[in-house]
Amino acid sequence: MKSCKNCLLPESVEGTTIASDGVCNFCKDYDKKVVESKEQERQKFEEDLEKALQECRGVGEYDCLVPFSGGKDSVYLLYKLKVEYKLNVLAYTTNANIPDLAWKNIRTTLKKLDVDHISYSPSPALYKKLFNYLFQHQEQRGAVYTISYVYAPLFEGDAIRLAKEKNIPLVLAGYSPGQPEPERMLYEFAPKLIQETDWTPPALKSSGVFSQDELRYFFNPHDYPQGTQFPRYLAPFHAWPYSQDKIMSEVVRLKLVPSTRHTNPILTNYPINWLCMYSDLKHFGYNPYQPEFSALIREGKASRVYWQIMRPIVNTMIDKKILLGREVSRCMKWLDLTEEDLKITLPKGAYDPEW
Repeated sequence: MKSCKNCLLPESVEGTTIASDGVCNFCKDYDKKVVESKEQERQKFEEDLEKALQECRGVGEYDCLVPFSGGKDSVYLLYKLKVEYKLNVLAYTTNANIPDLAWKNIRTTLKKLDVDHISYSPSPALYKKLFNYLFQHQEQRGAVYTISYVYAPLFEGDAIRLAKEKNIPLVLAGYSPGQPEPERMLYEFAPKLIQETDWTPPALKSSGVFSQDELRYFFNPHDYPQGTQFPRYLAPFHAWPYSQDKIMSEVVRLKLVPSTRHTNPILTNYPINWLCMYSDLKHFGYNPYQPEFSALIREGKASRVYWQIMRPIVNTMIDKKILLGREVSRCMKWLDLTEEDLKITLPKGAYDPEW
């Protein structure tokens, strides 16, 4: 597959053209003035974040809550907040589909930093039912988008509820720049989103498959008395200068994770993600995470060499269902799915609440 020689973006990604010199239109259109504007915006976010980190002290039972997945970014975020900012931090994990490698990172980091931690294990039957339905009723952007943007609001909502319960003023997530979709979150979930918007995906409401008790797992501010004050939900890596390579090396140097292998986002991501990637490769012909990594490469926030090596390895494992790619077969067996069940049937945005 033809890819940009600068950022590795495949030509099959919608809206991509690659010129005779091997460079894609996104790289050619990469305007330094836009970069400067983004940097100014980042600095404003950083000023706001620094103010928020000072004002959160002593307000509640903890100064802040960190959703802790065991990936490199959440590990490093926990370190910065506890050690560099000396905040009283509560780490929180929704224990659903987290791989063993990430759990080892969680245990190692918590022991090293001596941070309080709460782990919540939701109903396995509900998650199985949810994943089974979503893979058979994907929206136009494919499996990664469909699964991630229904799955993520579940544990984001869990974090908001817990922070509210303990009067914690800040939820601080380890999202890297570009995560999640900018229209959903750029540095902060809009107050209106947390204070006024029901997070239940519309397509699940109208499906007739899920009961009201099952849909109540999604956060809904209307379940609280009018005027309830909710925590702010921020993404500090949207505000601080970000380097994927630096974070990967730092968490190893600080002995927050056992080895370099434990920093690999491919290995620490949820096992269900392998089936998501398989489905999207099948439908679109490229790895769905490639546009995100290409953007980081283009902006100098990720290593081109690293992803040039990893991309074909990962795609081969997925396509052949070998090594780590065996998770594709395991997940399909767990969810009672066949190849024919992996379907795109719904319009774009079918699962999106009024973000």
